[in-house]
Amino acid sequence: QVQLVESGGGLVQAGGSLRLSCAASGIIFRINVMGWYRQAPGKQRELVAHISSGGNTNYADSVKGRFTISRDNAKNTVYLQMDSLEPEDTAVYYCNADLKKNYYDTYVSYWGQGTQVTVSS
Repeated sequence: QVQLVESGGGLVQAGGSLRLSCAASGIIFRINVMGWYRQAPGKQRELVAHISSGGNTNYADSVKGRFTISRDNAKNTVYLQMDSLEPEDTAVYYCNADLKKNYYDTYVSYWGQGTQVTVSS
């Protein structure tokens, strides 16, 4: 069984910072891309940022220059440093990982349970 467990969400004032963490555990052979998505009330889930196993990153335009994604491959963990937060960043943030459990498997996408981020004005 594979689990993705997020932590670090909370309530912060506009202009503040938060750091999200997501650790993958269980039977894991290899993790390819890890990423963060978010879903605000009444809106579709959207990509925030993702990072390849080699460290290549991609960001949504709305967070470029404010958010930084990183990962620790030895710990199967991905982080999201969020600075200069805005009320529009308020959402549930979900961790995602494409991984396989053994050499012969194909990559499968797994999701965390989500963590609430609320930015007050």
